[in-house]
Amino acid sequence: MLIDPTQSTLLVIDVQEKLIGAVSDPAGTLARTRWLLGATAELGLPCVFSEQYPKGLGPTVAELKEAARGAEVVEKLHFSCVAANCLPSSLMARKQVIVCGMETHVCVLQTVLGLLALNKQVFVVEDACDSRTAYSKATGIQRMRDAGAQIVTREMVLFELLGSASHEKFRTLSKTFLVGEQP
Repeated sequence: MLIDPTQSTLLVIDVQEKLIGAVSDPAGTLARTRWLLGATAELGLPCVFSEQYPKGLGPTVAELKEAARGAEVVEKLHFSCVAANCLPSSLMARKQVIVCGMETHVCVLQTVLGLLALNKQVFVVEDACDSRTAYSKATGIQRMRDAGAQIVTREMVLFELLGSASHEKFRTLSKTFLVGEQP
């Protein structure tokens, strides 16, 4: 199955100010998530940010919110966005959810399992996910794969959203997101 731009939403889970420093690759995670947000925003894909207990853990990292102006932000106390019942109806109305964020083996995993239980088609962007340890991330990714989530990369998302080199934004997006050194 391919990502359908008319049926998908990007969900960025808990990339928050007081959490980002705890993951294994904070700078890389931010850069790759910003890349994904920039590419999907150029294509008009809807985006939702979740925040785990923002009073204590702070808001979503500002540079990410800047990359996806107008994105909806939802708060939660449950690790799973599904269990927290915080996902907006606009996201729930679509059949596909592209997921990234942290921590891979906790909030991302539990949200993805919840979305799969709701019969959503879920695409986990592996290179825009992180955990405190590489082992925890790898274990979370494997469990999501075993449960039926599609494990993808940022470039896979971009090319599937474009669909063809004849897409009106292909040249611009390739120059911005595919040429030169990328995060």
